[in-house]
Amino acid sequence: MASAAPDCEEAAQAQSQGLVAYELPADLAIISGQEAAAAIPKRDLTISPRPRLRPCRSRQIEIGREKMFERGAVCSDWTIIGENRKPFSGKLRGCGIAEPVRIRAVSDVLLSQLATMDCRTAITLKTWLENTAKPAFADQGGGLKGLRLSGHYACRKQNNRSRGRLSEHAKGRAVDISSFILMDGTVITVRDGWANKETNAVMRELHTGACGLFGTVLGPDADRYHKDHFHFDTARRRSGSYCR
Repeated sequence: MASAAPDCEEAAQAQSQGLVAYELPADLAIISGQEAAAAIPKRDLTISPRPRLRPCRSRQIEIGREKMFERGAVCSDWTIIGENRKPFSGKLRGCGIAEPVRIRAVSDVLLSQLATMDCRTAITLKTWLENTAKPAFADQGGGLKGLRLSGHYACRKQNNRSRGRLSEHAKGRAVDISSFILMDGTVITVRDGWANKETNAVMRELHTGACGLFGTVLGPDADRYHKDHFHFDTARRRSGSYCR
């Protein structure tokens, strides 16, 4: 018997651009309803651009995903870690989430508290982190480690008023970020970072990168309610994203 083959080949051995020929089995009977002998001569070779075995790197990524799902990946995304929750409603009409998740980390960025939201919001947050926030801090303090949240799900009106429209927080579609924590322990608050000359540019980069991705983006210049945090939500607006 032939010796067992390894699960994968090393990258140096698996040339993705190489052509590998495979001989068709002699007992192949049918191909798309026709006899194999009539469709392809028995001794012909088919050409595949892929190696017989996947590169080890590909297998390592697959194993990593499996481990992440074991750790509690949600929203069918192996980079969003948390737990699925049962549907719930709130004391005000319209409050609640049909398919809630409670997450603690997104794309290797830790959250300061377990945050309850829907999957659309969690996935949008992940996209913003990977495309904007992590690159923005790539050259500062060893990179982005965590987010300090000041809000997520809450059954309330906009800006905590007693009257008015229901907040997107009440539907699990919003998250408020008050600070960014770097790998070296540095904490950059939205309030101070927005006004500081050294961090002003990166704060505006974070704000601008969220516009168009989220339905609503509010920062310190929006109004007195958002002086110390970014408000991101996935409200569905016919007129497009609202950024201020």
